[in-house]
Amino acid sequence: MPPQRTAAAKPPPGTAKGRPPGGRPRSGGPGGPGRRPPKRTRAPFRRRDPIKRLNVGLLVVAFVLSLFAGRLVQLQTIESGTYTERAMTQRLRKIDLPAVRGDITDAQGKFLAMTIEARGVFADPFVIKPEKRQQIVNALSPMLGLDPAHVMKVISRTGSRFEYLARGVRPDQARLVTAQKFLGIGVLPEYKRMYPNDSLAAGVIGFVNATGEGGAGLEHSQNKLLAGRNGWQRVEISPEGQHIPMGEDQKQPSVPGRGLRLTLLRDVQHKAQQAIEHQVRATGARSGSVVVMDPRNGQLLAMASSPGYDPNNYGKAGQARWGNPIVQEAYEPGSTGKVVTAAAVMEKGGVRPDTPFIVPDKIKKYDRTFNDSHHHPTQHLTFAGVLATSSNVGTIMASERIPPQTLYDFLRQFGFGTRTGVGLPAETAGQLKPPSQWSGTDRYPIAFGQTVSVNALQMASVYATIANGGVRVTPNLIAGTTGENDAFSAAPAPRQQRVVSAETARQIRDMLEGVTSKEGTAPKAKIPGYRVAGKTGTAEIVNPSCGCYQGGGFTASFTGFAPADDPQLVVQVVLQDPKKGSHYGGDAAAPVFKDVMSFALQTRKIPPTGSKPPIVKIYARD
Repeated sequence: MPPQRTAAAKPPPGTAKGRPPGGRPRSGGPGGPGRRPPKRTRAPFRRRDPIKRLNVGLLVVAFVLSLFAGRLVQLQTIESGTYTERAMTQRLRKIDLPAVRGDITDAQGKFLAMTIEARGVFADPFVIKPEKRQQIVNALSPMLGLDPAHVMKVISRTGSRFEYLARGVRPDQARLVTAQKFLGIGVLPEYKRMYPNDSLAAGVIGFVNATGEGGAGLEHSQNKLLAGRNGWQRVEISPEGQHIPMGEDQKQPSVPGRGLRLTLLRDVQHKAQQAIEHQVRATGARSGSVVVMDPRNGQLLAMASSPGYDPNNYGKAGQARWGNPIVQEAYEPGSTGKVVTAAAVMEKGGVRPDTPFIVPDKIKKYDRTFNDSHHHPTQHLTFAGVLATSSNVGTIMASERIPPQTLYDFLRQFGFGTRTGVGLPAETAGQLKPPSQWSGTDRYPIAFGQTVSVNALQMASVYATIANGGVRVTPNLIAGTTGENDAFSAAPAPRQQRVVSAETARQIRDMLEGVTSKEGTAPKAKIPGYRVAGKTGTAEIVNPSCGCYQGGGFTASFTGFAPADDPQLVVQVVLQDPKKGSHYGGDAAAPVFKDVMSFALQTRKIPPTGSKPPIVKIYARD
């Protein structure tokens, strides 16, 4: 029987043919390598409904647009005012419109202080690019004479839209700046104060400081009147720093200041200043001053002091020079003060020019001894002789004919202890205590001009009162003001007050002529062809280190007027602490008086009167 065939067994599910369960595929055999499993087929992609997709996209766009719209509504309606204000603030710039400061002229309209056109150089740091800063510094610093570090600091303030780099720049310099065409650098029109006569009358005029305010003299005391009122202008500026022509433009015009016309005469002032500067150098004095005055109306024709300064460059002078010693410095007048005692004893003490006095060279009162300026034998002098020889002892003897209160009252009436009110800042009233505060011996040195103090203008006013027939006219410096089209408004008339009788004033004038005679203390003050009256002063200065007179130096002075019989000019000269040569008023101050008075008489065309001087009796008969 043939053998039976058996059917091949099927592989278990999940196994490939030729691969044992759990094993690797078999290899070899007539069919080659084992077969790979069949690849899976992907399900076909089906596109969704395009309508739905479009709707979703539209919704997203609509949402985004709604956000923009909401923000736009917020900016243009709810917050529009805030952002408009911020934008306007960034674009707006406020520019000052400086007022034209009023001029100061002398009595004849000659300029002493004037305002000229200038430019202000400014920076807009916001638009200056950092890489351009050094170039700007290198160009502008030498051009404007500025510190490079300062320029760099200013143009680096990026939070600012306006900073001044320089002010008072000359127009030609400003043109050089604009020619550089730097973005963020510009110029503005403004004004600059100029003093065409340099140091002439600087102590009177003063100066205007860097902020445009008066820093001294009349520029300070009359600043409100001279300065006027500044204006302003608001303009819109583009990010590039350019003015937007059609932008917002608000403006408040400036109001120009009023001018001052003084009583000074420039030529007389120049002569007085030249003379005192020369004498201060020649004598080694600490300072000196000259006052020229018309006694009839109180007008000041010159107020010169030395040392002075140039108000165009006031910063180069020490601050101590900015003031005016004529009104600010108090000093003991010494023998020039004896005319007040003379007026008092002649009005109230029964003394006449020929009243005799037996005068030793010293006198003791209580525990103090008072001396004349030099030793001399006992002299028989008239009261005119006492004044002519400037005897302290004779003056003390005459003063005992009136009570202390009477002397005090006359001192007050002549202006001691009271400011003149001339209009210059920081004027001192001097020192004059009431008799209730005098010690037992104070009345004696007060009689010959010590233990009291005055300023130089007060003392000049005393002699102007005698020259004016006993009527005191308040010293005045400002003749009036000028406004639009140079319209002049005169100042109020100065106050007048009779102090002594016309007869007493005449007698004192005659006595003071004896001072300039050969027998007097000031023959160096005599002017050929003219009758001259005056009085020397040589007063000790208190030494602050000890509160005594020893080592304090001297004040040399001379005050006089001419023509003596028809006084039209008063000149006073004061030298503080002269160290070279004589310190006596007749030697140090009288020559300056002669020089200035001679020039002033010629300038004012005042001829000699041609009358003969009186015979002043110096010595009394036995």
